[in-house]
Amino acid sequence: MVSQSGTETITLGGGCFWCLQPIFQDLRGVEKVEVGYAGGHTRDPTYEDVCTDSTGHAEVVQVTFDPRTIPLKDLLTVFFTVHDPTTLNRQGHDVGTQYRSAVFYHSQEQRAATEGLIKELSGAGLWDDKFVTEVVPLATFYRAEEYHQDYFVKNPWAGYCRAVVAPKVAKFRKRFAARLRS
Repeated sequence: MVSQSGTETITLGGGCFWCLQPIFQDLRGVEKVEVGYAGGHTRDPTYEDVCTDSTGHAEVVQVTFDPRTIPLKDLLTVFFTVHDPTTLNRQGHDVGTQYRSAVFYHSQEQRAATEGLIKELSGAGLWDDKFVTEVVPLATFYRAEEYHQDYFVKNPWAGYCRAVVAPKVAKFRKRFAARLRS
């Protein structure tokens, strides 16, 4: 659903939210990216709660973007490129339902676009395995604690950021250089 300002919001889960936030923030046309939790059954979960793998929440980024600058299909293409949509409840060494591949759509148009792109990418034979991405309506987005917002920017020398986030961001920047903010 496009807002009065012409922006649209979608919520995406593709592993650790520390990895996804800097990627989407780098894209031209993205206006805001917040990290948080979605898809669970516990009200007002904390990071510690979600890490127990008992709340049902996924770590997510909520992306507000201008579809005139970056169409939803292009945004979703980036999303499906920067994580593995074929691994159930894991990304790399991060394991648990909080790391699942998920699109929490905000409108039926987003649902249709997501399902259409999954079908298109599945038919392209890019992955050996079948997509396991959950495509469901967003019920509630819980914004993560402040220390998780812009974690990579604030903590570039932290071990996880150096070993996991930085290489992922570098690979993304190389592949999508034409789409980056100037």
